[in-house]
Amino acid sequence: MPSFQSIFLAAFCIAFGLKLWLLLRQMRHVWQHRDSPPAAFADSIPLTEHQKAASYTLAKSRIGLISLAIEGGLLYAFTLGGGLQWLQDSLAGMISQPLLAGVGVLLGLTLISSSVELPLSFYSQFRIESRFGFNRQTPAGFFGDLIKQTLLGLAIGGPLILLVLWLMGIMGDSWWLWVWAVWMGFNLLLLTVYPTLIAPLFNKFTPLADENLKQRIEDLLARAGFQSSGVFVMDGSRRSSHGNAYFTGLGKNKRIVFYDTLLTQLTPEQIEAVLAHELGHFKRRHIVKRIGLMFFLSLLMLGLLSVLKEAGWFYNGLGVSSQNDALALALFFLTLPIFLFPLSPLMSLYSRKHEFEADAFAASLTHPGHLISALVRLYRDNAATLTPDPVYSLFYDSHPKAVERIGKLESYDTQARISQPLQA
Repeated sequence: MPSFQSIFLAAFCIAFGLKLWLLLRQMRHVWQHRDSPPAAFADSIPLTEHQKAASYTLAKSRIGLISLAIEGGLLYAFTLGGGLQWLQDSLAGMISQPLLAGVGVLLGLTLISSSVELPLSFYSQFRIESRFGFNRQTPAGFFGDLIKQTLLGLAIGGPLILLVLWLMGIMGDSWWLWVWAVWMGFNLLLLTVYPTLIAPLFNKFTPLADENLKQRIEDLLARAGFQSSGVFVMDGSRRSSHGNAYFTGLGKNKRIVFYDTLLTQLTPEQIEAVLAHELGHFKRRHIVKRIGLMFFLSLLMLGLLSVLKEAGWFYNGLGVSSQNDALALALFFLTLPIFLFPLSPLMSLYSRKHEFEADAFAASLTHPGHLISALVRLYRDNAATLTPDPVYSLFYDSHPKAVERIGKLESYDTQARISQPLQA
């Protein structure tokens, strides 16, 4: 029977080999189709814009190759390379309290990984995004955000890790159920307070001032039977020219947020259609379903961890000679992604199904043509590739391919036109 180290190495090679193959497929496919947009977009996307999107995708993919090498290098270094054991030994020598030393190991792991990846993030923001006209961030703003994110992560993550390790130490064999309950409560609390306590630390949110657009949105919300705590505009233009819109919060704290860039890109009819799509996620209970799935999967994962943390072969097979709760958590969440990556198409398929359902809901409340024109404008302005590799898309894309999505919406548009004379 193969050792766990052999199994890990096989999973490591399969996962990273598959990721590399998919990324190279994506680059080759986008390059081969850069000289002409798909027929469905021939009249709406100029060739120059299509080629810009291809160049943007290729530039990000080349960065993706470097990121993949860093990701694989860090994983090997922390496990079989002895990095995690070194971190454990170093902190144990400085911190006499095992619980605090465990918190230090997990926070140190995060800090080291983030520090190694920081130069690539900086390059992506100020070379790639700037080259294609999307970056509006300053270096001072970049590092200001980084400092705030780090302090916020320490303020929230530190106590949470301490609580989890404490529960793992005192709750016996049922510790994983207690941790699961804490994890559920933490996520629900975070979703509730994010709009009012966390998001304003990074962006400015102001009530929508355009009265005509506000009235149009309120009419749409009434038709959909949806209540929120307000419609807000976020100063996304401080960092990027990319446009977006989203819902955030739970219960009475639900907010509708538009990037200020989106409001300058789209017409009122198009904005209404985009909002109707986002409403579709709530009305079709996609948010609740995803939260439920996350909680179910986290319960399974914690149950598995409860078995692995007592198994010496789990630690030894991953290059760690010590055995404690913090190391079990670190090793589990370091290695879990490579074992789960081959299942990525299932989650992506689930997400794309929700996007189609949200589009259908939008088409039932607004004219399908408005959402089509809005999507085409966003594809163009955000330099989104219209020709992703099908296999790469199968693994990574949470949204349907542009051709498929527009084709489906056009079928709704055709149905609406056919039904209008009948209704008259």
